[in-house]
Amino acid sequence: MKRTGMLVLLLTLVALFAFAGGGRETGTDAQRTLTINSYMSDEAPRQAFAALVADFEARNPDIRVVVNTTAHEQFKTLLPTWLTSRQAPDVVTWFAGYRMQAFADQGLLEPLTAAFPGTSFQDAFPEAFVRASTHNNTIYFVPQSWYWWAVYYNRQVFDRLGLQTPNTWDEFLQVSAALRNAGIEPIAIGARDTWTAGGWFGALNAAMNGIEFHLDLTSGRVPYTDPQMRRVFETFADLNTRGYIMRNATSYSWQEAATLLFNGQAGMYLMGQFIKDVAPENVRDNIDFFRFPSFGRPGYAVETPIDGFMVPRNAQNKEDAMRFMAYLATRESQELFTVPLGRLAANKHVPAPNPDARRGLDMVLGAEGATQFYDRDAPEEMAARGQNALIEAMQNPARIPQILTELDQDRQRIHR
Repeated sequence: MKRTGMLVLLLTLVALFAFAGGGRETGTDAQRTLTINSYMSDEAPRQAFAALVADFEARNPDIRVVVNTTAHEQFKTLLPTWLTSRQAPDVVTWFAGYRMQAFADQGLLEPLTAAFPGTSFQDAFPEAFVRASTHNNTIYFVPQSWYWWAVYYNRQVFDRLGLQTPNTWDEFLQVSAALRNAGIEPIAIGARDTWTAGGWFGALNAAMNGIEFHLDLTSGRVPYTDPQMRRVFETFADLNTRGYIMRNATSYSWQEAATLLFNGQAGMYLMGQFIKDVAPENVRDNIDFFRFPSFGRPGYAVETPIDGFMVPRNAQNKEDAMRFMAYLATRESQELFTVPLGRLAANKHVPAPNPDARRGLDMVLGAEGATQFYDRDAPEEMAARGQNALIEAMQNPARIPQILTELDQDRQRIHR
């Protein structure tokens, strides 16, 4: 065990030094090196980002860009270490809102004022994105793209069974029953990646209790022992009790579970638009989406996470980092990245790239409000515990009262 532990430690140290910039290569004498740490490890966004970097280098021949790509979940774990390193990377990918603001509050991020003189930042982005990119009235984040969450479904499966997309929760249960009776897993979820449960938590809570209740909860003002929260957990657990959630869900990553949707073994999947990134070309047009079902409340909410970039306070090449951040905000840069992926650009002057994106945008514009995501609106530790709690409730519904009591003890400590 000691030898295994030492091997893990050595591998971790190698990753830290390599990606924190300690192994940074230099370019030619005429070039400076800009190091970017990215979580875009799926093939489609990685290629789109590579095209963007190539365009930046062509416009700035005096700068050589080195991109270090790390798998998404590992990236989340390593980012705090990179930010506190004296050899921090120059630019990092991350999330807008609370998750960015928490790092800014610790003094780990470089203000981006130099990259955006005057009102240029406000001229490029909607006011909501400006708020999500600032902390104490200072810009720390450049939003690049955003996307909507919805229930994605296999159109061929629905057509073969004569199913209509549901609008209400009762209709959703009826569709799930029809899929199960046809030998198809009604709901795919790759619960090995616990944030997939966070998607269900946010969608259910907002649909059942309203967006203001959900935001009060993620801010720590509502106890998890509230009867409305128990109803959310019991509703999710009921899906599993009925046999509507795919078997062995906790053994699958989100991409592995998506494969079941693509090949028709599963009918539906609550997921962000980026599910299209991993869909094979020959089935991509067969995967459609509908809005999360209603529980009878007027209005609806949607989850619309915003992805983008930050500059660490300890970055080695801040001058070129600022040039890159200014470039990222342009219409040309954002079109180059979002159009191939079918996402919505954060820059308000970039139109929706395709009919799917237009439908997604219309769904967002028609909502009473939008949230980022459970693990982006709540403190990281609180969201992690909440996501694990929801999965435990799914597997052990009899323990829900105790699970919520323990979760509220976490809330009181974390939000103190």
